[in-house]
Amino acid sequence: MPAPDLRGLGVLVTRPAHQAEGLCNLIVEAGGRAIRFPVLAITPPNDEAAARASVARLADYDLLVFVSPNAVQYGLDLIEAQSGLPAGLTLAVVGAGSARALYARLGREPDLQPPDRYETEGLLAMPELQTMAGKRVLILRGNGGRALLGQSLRERGATVDYVEVYRRECPRVDADLLSGYLQADEVDMLTVTSSEGLHNLLTLAGAENTARLQQLPLAVVSERTAALARELGFTAPILTAAPASDAGLIEAIGCWAGEYR
Repeated sequence: MPAPDLRGLGVLVTRPAHQAEGLCNLIVEAGGRAIRFPVLAITPPNDEAAARASVARLADYDLLVFVSPNAVQYGLDLIEAQSGLPAGLTLAVVGAGSARALYARLGREPDLQPPDRYETEGLLAMPELQTMAGKRVLILRGNGGRALLGQSLRERGATVDYVEVYRRECPRVDADLLSGYLQADEVDMLTVTSSEGLHNLLTLAGAENTARLQQLPLAVVSERTAALARELGFTAPILTAAPASDAGLIEAIGCWAGEYR
């Protein structure tokens, strides 16, 4: 497959500031312009003491689930400040990004990772999680989030606890920057990597810029976010990355750009 060609394209990168570098580099390498406008900020949990107390009891659990790369980073910070990971504890991740973060941190692959569908449904479809009677599961996540994973595992017989190890917040950014990019026609493509990020983008854009954003092509990493974008009034092409990664986003954008040209 030929390398993606993004020459002349301005791509809005909405990842949190500390996680945007990889995607920005790929855009530039493909000849595009990376326009940074973070729509999520990642911060420590509100109650770090409660989170530390929860991870201190890891020996009581059979399965530890990281729902995101941030859950890996912040969760392992808390765990390593305690007694570390107990021997025999099964580690699971939802997506490839979390698997990479786990390997970078511990030098090991997760025990459970969806082979292709990098979302909660993919993890739940794995044979190892079909019968969970008597199993104890701890899920590390940010504030809020979907209840599907815990609910489904409980229905299969598991005891499930959640720990909030980080928070997702709408950042303080200068919305006039986005207005300037749009008025100058610098943005040709949007990238959004979560449904919450999509909501935040429209909130930060304000009513005066929302209509313009809805007319721009949008690249996302899940069908759920694509469906939400359509519900929110996006009318231009919506591209879903496969795989759900920075490289997948670049490939999807490159395919669209080739057809558009």
